Amino acid sequence: MKSLKRTPIYLFLTLAAGISIFPFLWILSSATNKSIDVSNGRLLPGSSLLDNFRNLTEQVELGQALWNSAKISVTTTLLALLIASLAGYGFEIYRSKAKDIVFNILLVSMMIPFAAIMVPLFQMFAGISGFLPAIGINTIASVILPTFTTAFLIFYFRQSSKMFPKDMLEAGRVDGLSELGLFFRIYVPTMKTSYAAGAIITFMSSWNNYLWPLVVLQTPDKRTIPLLISNLGSSYSPDYGIIMMAIVVSTLPTALVFFLMQKHFVAGMVGSVK
Repeated sequence: MKSLKRTPIYLFLTLAAGISIFPFLWILSSATNKSIDVSNGRLLPGSSLLDNFRNLTEQVELGQALWNSAKISVTTTLLALLIASLAGYGFEIYRSKAKDIVFNILLVSMMIPFAAIMVPLFQMFAGISGFLPAIGINTIASVILPTFTTAFLIFYFRQSSKMFPKDMLEAGRVDGLSELGLFFRIYVPTMKTSYAAGAIITFMSSWNNYLWPLVVLQTPDKRTIPLLISNLGSSYSPDYGIIMMAIVVSTLPTALVFFLMQKHFVAGMVGSVK
């Protein structure tokens, strides 16, 4: 009887799952078809998979774009986890009124859209380019520096730190550990699920970042994979089979990272909510 009552729920969830996964399945199928077949709305797989991949690698520097995105995403993720976890740990473990005020200001900054600060940010990096070109316009550093940590990630680590057993810190202090030693030798290993969830969120956000790299990266050799896909779609007569193939290739790294760390991701998100 209970199973019959749950049938409508299961049907609804199945329908919702099908609607959610259909676009990705259509992209996979379209990557195997010619451009004309994609334009005509063909849903069945074709036989042009290898042709689309070969044409993609011949038309654009796919490997260079993937390498640029990988450098930016990995570096951003490592820096973000270090700085955001240090900040979240400090805000939660060393409480004071002044720190709470600073934290509230950080939360308010989450309400400001990135587009609102993009112009002054570009002007700042343009000014830096004159005397410090290594981190100026059209460099990997100019993409990483404004985005390597966010107020959300600091908030996430502070919430996760609420679940951290504070008695372990006292035991570490008794054993003579410094404050940095407490963080790196006790806090970091204990909060590995939070780090896994934060890594997935940051990596996917950095890998798919489009607006700021579009503004600050100005030469083809610095182009990331989202910019490459956008460039393919902006031609006079775009080849949709090649575009779909590029989308599939660009999705594989993020999908791999997520599936390898999904258990830790769920555990880390649940812990932060609690």
